[in-house]
Amino acid sequence: MDLQGLCRLILVSALISFVCHPCSVTAGDIVHDDDLAPKKPGCENDFVLVKVQTWVNGIEDAEFVGVGARFGTTIVSKEKNANQRRLVLSDPRDCCSPPTNKLANDVIMVDRGHCKFTTKANNAQAAHASAVLIINNQTELYKMVCEPDETDLDIHIPTVMLPQDAGASLEKMLTSNLSVFVQLYSPKRPLVDIAEVFLWLMAVSTIVCASSWSAWSAREAAIEQDKLLKDALDEIPDTRHVGSGGILDINTTSAILFVVFASFFLVLLYKLMSYWFVELLVVLFCIGGVEGLQTCLVALLSRWFKRAGESYIKVPFFGAVSYLTLAVSPICITFSVVWAVYRNVSFAWIGQDILGIALIITVLQIVRVPNLKVGTVLLSCALLYDIFWVFGSKKLFHESVMIVVARGDKSGEDVIPMLLKIPRMFDLWGGYSIIGFGDILLPGLLIAFSLRYDWLANKSLGAGYFLWAMVAYGLGLLITYVALNLMDGHGQPALLYIVPFTLATFFTLGRKRGDLGVLWTRGEPDRPCPHIRLHHQHCDELNDEK
Repeated sequence: MDLQGLCRLILVSALISFVCHPCSVTAGDIVHDDDLAPKKPGCENDFVLVKVQTWVNGIEDAEFVGVGARFGTTIVSKEKNANQRRLVLSDPRDCCSPPTNKLANDVIMVDRGHCKFTTKANNAQAAHASAVLIINNQTELYKMVCEPDETDLDIHIPTVMLPQDAGASLEKMLTSNLSVFVQLYSPKRPLVDIAEVFLWLMAVSTIVCASSWSAWSAREAAIEQDKLLKDALDEIPDTRHVGSGGILDINTTSAILFVVFASFFLVLLYKLMSYWFVELLVVLFCIGGVEGLQTCLVALLSRWFKRAGESYIKVPFFGAVSYLTLAVSPICITFSVVWAVYRNVSFAWIGQDILGIALIITVLQIVRVPNLKVGTVLLSCALLYDIFWVFGSKKLFHESVMIVVARGDKSGEDVIPMLLKIPRMFDLWGGYSIIGFGDILLPGLLIAFSLRYDWLANKSLGAGYFLWAMVAYGLGLLITYVALNLMDGHGQPALLYIVPFTLATFFTLGRKRGDLGVLWTRGEPDRPCPHIRLHHQHCDELNDEK
């Protein structure tokens, strides 16, 4: 593919990844406190997810997930404290009148409808049931609340709602004259899961690798520029674009427009989110992943296969392509296709992370922030974007647009592919810890700029800006996960913590060291002309152009 086409493709992929970055959201909130359903005495439980483990004829069988009611006793959190109870069908099925079944601390399964939830629970409690399973008439779960004028709330048994498909499975077991026992418990998530540690390391390492590559390329371009200037005798060449091929510098206008277009695309995703639309995003992700993986592998392997990397052949439509690229491309395409086909298997997250990291690194290599001013505008706009679409969008759409899109709630699939994820290893609920591309890509643009500046200014690690920018980013991301766990799994916009820490680091150190003016405007340190034969006027012109 020609360079212009590659850049365009990468930018489209970056746009999609930014739009879809969902802030650090874990799969499935455990606790949800709904202010629209106010609490009152006897009806003040938090909405919690409940595990319903079944045993059929003494053999452990399927496990279902329901949601606990606002009323009734709370459900135990530890499996060892949960008792196994026999499951029986209610007669009548809706339990709107006292059941005729003889119950002895059994769990009764009833259908939703025809009366209040609390009426069903009171009738079951009067019949000596130990718990109530209410089967919804839809595939999703429903929060069971109390009516504002209800007073009969002296309910001392737990009530759990299960989705329609779970009810159908349980009913089939019971009508087949099988002995069915159930166990109800609502395990708590660990405060910190090892998956979040690995995800943090993955995000930090990705930015470090991408920044190092970007800084190395900038330094090589500067060395090449100096070499040309030293060789100039009578004619002064124009070296402003030496080594800048394929590099796209963002300006202030494009930074603002980028967020505007991202918002438009996010709403488009929200409105059109469906199975086929997710499939389209998967295709786009695979294309971007192939380009990213190919770019990274070619750059890495060219150190050992220099001749293959520098020898080109003309390919129709794609233009001049190196032999090394031709050798690597089939591997990348095969890897991406295999991931797409098997992306729903348990270990597919590995392939998704590899493709995602390669894409992020490539974008950070090609797209650059030229100075602190542009970086500040970009991150500030992204922060406002993040806050509005996570929190503010609830006022307009009655739900968080960012969270809905990130989870793929309207698509029938778990999540869209533009994110990195790792399965939660010590969480009984399972699921994934995830981070959107934008939470790595956008801060990474500014952090990569800091390392380029440090290398061109010959600053040591401690005296530069890169190390402290990475510390600020890592701290902001760490606080995101702490806040995520303290808020029981509710989605958190990572940029809410990352952006203030990162920008504050640049402004504090820049002002203290006297570099803030250069960082804000030119973005590059002054470099002396490399040869005495060059005119002093030309040196001044070069520095002014920076």
